[in-house]
Amino acid sequence: MTDAAEQKMRFMFALRSKGVTDTRVLSAMERVDRGLFVRGLFAARAQEDVPLPIACGQTISQPSVVGLMTQALEVGPRDKVLEVGTGSGYQAAVLSFLARRVYTIDRHRRLVREAEEVFRQMDLTNITAVAADGTRGLPEQAPFDRILVAAAAEDPPGPLLAQLRIGGIMVLPVGQSGAVQTLLRVLRTESGFDYQELRPVRFVPLVEGIASE
Repeated sequence: MTDAAEQKMRFMFALRSKGVTDTRVLSAMERVDRGLFVRGLFAARAQEDVPLPIACGQTISQPSVVGLMTQALEVGPRDKVLEVGTGSGYQAAVLSFLARRVYTIDRHRRLVREAEEVFRQMDLTNITAVAADGTRGLPEQAPFDRILVAAAAEDPPGPLLAQLRIGGIMVLPVGQSGAVQTLLRVLRTESGFDYQELRPVRFVPLVEGIASE
């Protein structure tokens, strides 16, 4: 077995051992090479189940957390998904194999540009990446069937809840930055929102506005 094949096998085993069991999610993650989204010194660690630093002081999430969030989102092949916090683009690429259309937004223009380059390289044509204020979502494209937020707010942002269609699901970390946060699954019902706590996580904070670069 080649080193690359062995690394991939260990990568997939780590996902399963952490509770990622949905076959569609595992298949999507097997098709997305995380190495394409990690640059420089940390590229050699791309197949490890650890978060890694990327540009603009942000991180690429731990693969098992990406898998668990994606699994909780229950994305269907006809779904339109909003991701808040493009980061490296890795999570959006995984979602693109599960959804009809993915809109991903980040406050850092550089991260959006670099992610778009990788999406082109992978020939992923169903992702639209936008530099925008993630706390406001993308009202012009709403409502969304699914929303995934890859940065922590103290509470689920009102504008994002409003952009979730009835029957839609949002997955996001909530809690103060610097502390352990809770991963929440939010289901929008006819009468309001149902909240389910999933697990402790640690994410960068959700910040308002658009960064200077």
